[in-house]
Amino acid sequence: MIKWFAAIIGYSFLRFPGAILGFIIGGFIELVSKNSVKIRTSAYAIRPETFQLNLLALSALIIKADGKVQQKELDFVRSFFIGQYGRERAGTIFKTFNTEIKKETQHLDQLTLVFVQQTSYETRLQILHFLFGIANADGHISKVELQKLSQVATGMQLRLPDFESIKAMFVKNTDNAYKILEVETNANSDEIKRAYRNMVKKYHPDKLRGQDPAMIKGAEEKFREVQKAYETLMAQKNN
Repeated sequence: MIKWFAAIIGYSFLRFPGAILGFIIGGFIELVSKNSVKIRTSAYAIRPETFQLNLLALSALIIKADGKVQQKELDFVRSFFIGQYGRERAGTIFKTFNTEIKKETQHLDQLTLVFVQQTSYETRLQILHFLFGIANADGHISKVELQKLSQVATGMQLRLPDFESIKAMFVKNTDNAYKILEVETNANSDEIKRAYRNMVKKYHPDKLRGQDPAMIKGAEEKFREVQKAYETLMAQKNN
């Protein structure tokens, strides 16, 4: 009910794009209110503790990718976990990681395999988006960090166009809007609209039903970038 009400409100302000955005946000509100004990979709289930610790382990690999630990990157991860899980739960996650997991050698292939086997494709997209945010916490993503992120994407069996789409949100150039929507630079208005609808389907709230709240937030951020890219390209085409 919430998502349909939000869609109506969105339509009154921004017409079709506003209706879509309102539906997405309303859906996320409903999802958060219905969040269950296990993070699951129709085909996947992973214990929250497993998800959070593996996400933190992947974060550590990205932070150490360029051979130096940046305080801004550490702060980004800490703020993210506190914001998503609360200070007490985040403290427990960090303590468990430092006492039990940090001592062990973390292999990227093993970590990504857990997510491939136990989470949906859409969740893995949000994980990659979060990891890009870590690498960009200091305002710059190095070549080494990009290589590590590419390895993560490959390990999580993500499509190259999806990797490039998320990358374009952080590594800026003039073709970013096209990359975000996964269309060629010579795409016409109809192709752009079709690509936009496909991206909306990919990040629809129902795709993330019962997922970890942190991943829901990532989807919200991703959708905002998709919306911005769509509006930018349509404005160019209409001029």
